[in-house]
Amino acid sequence: MHNSFPIDAVRAAFPALALTDGGVARGYFDAPAGTQVAGRVVDAMGRAMVEVCANDGGAFRTSQAASAIVVAAHRGAAALFNCDPDEIVFGLNTTSLFYQFAALLSRDWQAGDEIVLTRMDHDANVSPWLQAAADRGVSVRWLEWDPETFEFRYDMLDTLIGARTRLVAVGQASNFLGTINDVARVCAAARAVGAVSVVDAVQSAPHIPIDVRAIGCDILCASAYKYFGPHAATLFLARDLQAKLRPWKVRPSVESMPTRFAPGTPSFEAQAGTLAAIEHFAWIGSESGGAVADAPLRTRLLAGFDAVVAYETDLMRQFLGGLATLPGVTLHGIGNANRLASRVPTFTFSIAGHDAPAVAQALADRNIFCWAGYFYAWEPATVLGLREGPGAVRIGLSHYNSAAEVDGLLAALREIVGVAVPVTPA
Repeated sequence: MHNSFPIDAVRAAFPALALTDGGVARGYFDAPAGTQVAGRVVDAMGRAMVEVCANDGGAFRTSQAASAIVVAAHRGAAALFNCDPDEIVFGLNTTSLFYQFAALLSRDWQAGDEIVLTRMDHDANVSPWLQAAADRGVSVRWLEWDPETFEFRYDMLDTLIGARTRLVAVGQASNFLGTINDVARVCAAARAVGAVSVVDAVQSAPHIPIDVRAIGCDILCASAYKYFGPHAATLFLARDLQAKLRPWKVRPSVESMPTRFAPGTPSFEAQAGTLAAIEHFAWIGSESGGAVADAPLRTRLLAGFDAVVAYETDLMRQFLGGLATLPGVTLHGIGNANRLASRVPTFTFSIAGHDAPAVAQALADRNIFCWAGYFYAWEPATVLGLREGPGAVRIGLSHYNSAAEVDGLLAALREIVGVAVPVTPA
């Protein structure tokens, strides 16, 4: 186990982890659907709602404080994505923002144009573009993935993307398979023909560092409630693309960022909470010894993610080793211990003879939280034949989970499937 990771301090940073029910601790393995919230996020949002309850742009104290939150939050999100603050748009969630930009991007699409979507993405990065294409009479082409390797068929890119391609949408990490995709390669293929590239980073943001400059995308979005913050989303919108878009907005709204693509007054408390969630990763970067406390935010973030990746890799190895001992398990994703760098710790699996919702219920009865179903991953679940029916069980590991919790989860799964645990002689 990654001994240098400050797991005790990290767990203490999340108030929910101290809660018990009838004296039984809660096991949070539902992170892919929404993580627990860091205490600093709760504090920041509370301060914003009590001390900064005003609209921004005024001359008085609380309004100026609201403006300061906006500036700081955009700088923080820019550090998270490695972009400029005036390339950040805040919104309710990734789905809402993608629908907003689908309307803007599709205005100039014409019959005969094409877009490229994937069979691996969460439907938030499929349906907005699919519906916009239907409205504009645009053809949809599909990037498939290999059910043996759980990776995209990158060899298809040259035939899928061409002169009529207007948009390519791809997920950085799958919320169903856990695969980390080579989004830079996909975005490069889009850029070569002048197509807009869109990246869904919802499942990657809690686990790996994001660099929109290295990816080369036009749009990237992640929801803060998936990376230990509030229900809000942060979207990168490349400056070059901004200039080509005409937003729907009220007439008095100014044309400069960050207001230009915000249709109304934002949630200042959510922006404060999002900044606090980003600062949580930076705190890990300092706490783990990888960065000094006064280093630039991006430097501390990268150090934090280095520590998180190493720690979560150990948890993944532990979980996969235990899962492999259970009879009848089919893992829908990468299970090779030598390929853990190619996935995030989101595991979807089926157990022969055991209904997925019943397994989730049996775990819930033991105060262990996870989901069963297909998790809005319409396309990958359809490929695997899991959309019609009870779906599969999904376990999500996070950097606030401990090795002892993973042991407890595996022990519970053994009980549920009826595997006897050998008794070690005294």
